[in-house]
Amino acid sequence: MKVSDVLVQCLENEGVEFVFGIVGTETLDLADSLSKSKQIQFINVRHEQGAAFMADVYGRLSKKAGVCLATLGPGATNLMTGIASAQLDHSPLVALIGQAGIERQHKESHQYLDLVKLFEPATKWSTQLQESPSIPSIMRKAFQTAMMEKPGAVAITLPENFSAQMIANKPLPVTPLPVYVPVSNALMKAKFLIQNHNKPFLIIGNGVIRQDAVPELQILIETLQSPVTHSFMAKGVLPKDHTLNFYTFGFKENDEVLTGLDEADLLIVIGFDFVEKLPKDWNQKKRPIIHIDSVPAEINEYYPVETELIGNLKETLQLLNQAGVPAKSWIPAGNLHEHIKTAYQIKNTSDSNSLPFTIEDVLQSIEAIASDDTIVISDVGAHKVSIARTYQPKRPNRLIISNGLASMGIALPGAIGAKLACPDDPVICITGDGGALMNFAEIETAKRLGLSFIIIVLNDSMLKLEVQQMNKMFGQNYGVTFENPDFLQLSGSYGVQGIRANNPVEFETILHEKLLSLDGIILIDAVIQK
Repeated sequence: MKVSDVLVQCLENEGVEFVFGIVGTETLDLADSLSKSKQIQFINVRHEQGAAFMADVYGRLSKKAGVCLATLGPGATNLMTGIASAQLDHSPLVALIGQAGIERQHKESHQYLDLVKLFEPATKWSTQLQESPSIPSIMRKAFQTAMMEKPGAVAITLPENFSAQMIANKPLPVTPLPVYVPVSNALMKAKFLIQNHNKPFLIIGNGVIRQDAVPELQILIETLQSPVTHSFMAKGVLPKDHTLNFYTFGFKENDEVLTGLDEADLLIVIGFDFVEKLPKDWNQKKRPIIHIDSVPAEINEYYPVETELIGNLKETLQLLNQAGVPAKSWIPAGNLHEHIKTAYQIKNTSDSNSLPFTIEDVLQSIEAIASDDTIVISDVGAHKVSIARTYQPKRPNRLIISNGLASMGIALPGAIGAKLACPDDPVICITGDGGALMNFAEIETAKRLGLSFIIIVLNDSMLKLEVQQMNKMFGQNYGVTFENPDFLQLSGSYGVQGIRANNPVEFETILHEKLLSLDGIILIDAVIQK
């Protein structure tokens, strides 16, 4: 069979269900082979960036590598932002990219770029097919590399002259990734350090969610009885009103939990990715660290590791719990828990009568109405900071935030990836008006697929975060405001119902009605305070 047929067999062998992308001349054979698959659905999107974002979010939620496809030249470069986002947020992703034939790669040639070099800085592995029989081994390595901790992106470049060649190779067996655990000496040293410090503070990152270690983490927290904070991407690891939950950290300004961290004498850092916040920003006092993660620490003066527990986090935390760590009950001074709740506007109920209409009103309504299984996808902008402060998901991995690359435009295509990964769960996409129009055309993709989810466009005709920063720095702003189209008419042109909410009462009424009986895509144009 031809190379592209074997490649599709390899994708099927890896359990791939969806390939997101746009077909080009160099990938026509691959598209033809995909058309014959009874397992894989090819989803033709409206922009390659959207394809990569869909694969990114699908990978996060499905715990399988998302797959995206593009052709050479601009098709490939359009993938870059989404691939880089997946890499920095540790989402498993495999990108298949068409390329000029080998015979014209040594000279200046139409649409030819060295894609292997282009994608190397943004991936765990970037390679090009050099000979047809190597397809099975390349594909097996690609998926294994993408899934290994810490997960990330892989780019495979496919020269067009190979696609139609005939080969007999078959996919290689898929074997489970090995599970590592720390040695007993390291566990005993961690226990000793906890015994000999009075005020440990736990810092939790997204690795705990990626490795399904939340139950084991919660047992450790209940045993230690010490305060806990978490990164943007680890929200949901503790219930909202848990007395030890000191909420999110990692903000550029008004990071309220830092006063509690300053009071600690030991930091227990579990599954934390430095891409969310460098230790220099939260460990100025250079307190000792117990590093618990899947990979060794990047040690520096602000991350002085006393011991490392390296291995699968679920298994590692089980072993630490079995070791019998002592209780270290303490609470930071100054009623910090309630101070953070007030500062971050974390409320037990929504106040639908509050004025003016703000993003916090939107978030409190969602929190009050949404089910435990509701997935919220946040775009990037001022509202992402508000979501990280205010919104409290009821379960881990129910809030998807781009925080490594922090890329605007992820939310709408991300909602498609989320709905395909979790078809039975409600999905809400929250985007600013700036990010919304970056990939708005993917509404057509969602409509064509027959998906149902809610899009909330926060309409204030500005890049609000930049407006706030410029006003603070210069007393004025420039180049960060714009005029919007009528989002109701725009969504209507795609056959999608649009509804405008001008105040908190209207918004909560619309959300309650539509979320409970969601059929199709609904766009809510939330005209919030400027």
